[in-house]
Amino acid sequence: MPSAAAGPARILITGASGCVGQHIADQLYRGSDAELLLWLRDPSKLTAVPADDPRITLLVGDLRDVEPHRQAIASVTRIIHTATAWGDPERARQVNVVAVKEMLAAADPAVLEQVVYFSTASILDRNLQLLPEAMACGTEYIQTKAQCLAQLENHPLGERIVAVFPTLVFGGRVDGSGPFPTSYLTAGLKEGVRWLWLAKWLRADASFHFIHAGDIARVCVHLATTAHQPNPEPGQGPVRRLVLGQPPVTVNETVRRLCRWRHSFYPPVGLDLRGWLIEGLIKLLRIEVNAWDRFSIRQRHFVHDPVSPPERFGLVSQAPTLEAVFEQAGLPRRGRIPG
Repeated sequence: MPSAAAGPARILITGASGCVGQHIADQLYRGSDAELLLWLRDPSKLTAVPADDPRITLLVGDLRDVEPHRQAIASVTRIIHTATAWGDPERARQVNVVAVKEMLAAADPAVLEQVVYFSTASILDRNLQLLPEAMACGTEYIQTKAQCLAQLENHPLGERIVAVFPTLVFGGRVDGSGPFPTSYLTAGLKEGVRWLWLAKWLRADASFHFIHAGDIARVCVHLATTAHQPNPEPGQGPVRRLVLGQPPVTVNETVRRLCRWRHSFYPPVGLDLRGWLIEGLIKLLRIEVNAWDRFSIRQRHFVHDPVSPPERFGLVSQAPTLEAVFEQAGLPRRGRIPG
């Protein structure tokens, strides 16, 4: 392990124009003296920090092409790797597995103190162990994230890696305004409100964690600005695993609280969405489902222990409740949603 750098930290953030990446860059820019190297494909999408600030260096290009930035990567003391890909299987493999290996190979072990690697909580079971189903029937995104985690556990830099596993991520505003991009989940609130008239009559035995992108950033900034230590989590390997999320909420409670936010009546009884009924709706509506979708339907409860909100590190959450998420998303209490 290299000794801590004498001058300001040099922190590389990949996926720096994304929702989470921009929250991390903003908090590091405002709350530290670190020099920030922001790896992104389109500089015009960077809205949260000033690109022309002397502390900020833009590394413009595709994550799959390390060569133009090799010298810069070798100079960094910390890496926060948020970039990812899904959709095309080969691109997902190149970005989520191959590019990670090449980026770490370009880092200087005598300089690099820590890597915060972003994965997804979907590949872990309740006890933060890798789900066998992630490899067996996951989508190209799920499979490549599982493959990369397995490789990192045996990487020479494994003891310097903190793998973070965000749960369902809110961020930005439903109308697209503000300095931060809107996450897919926050954008989905608009569709959720549209179907609230139906959803409130249904009941589902399922639960999940959520977290705001700003709270993900708070944890990552804390990790990146404190001395790195060997993994303190019991029962884990060299790579520290942190599932980022607030305490679990049920689907039914979420719908009830969304109804209350929108001043909409929530009926005391509803139709239970049991397995046979879900299968019937899939066939009736001709919904395409893959093997991972079917596993998720059977799993129902995506809950983890321990889970790591900012409070686990002595911090205060920006959005600890669904109501705080709705408010920060700019979700109107009544009427149509702009944008």
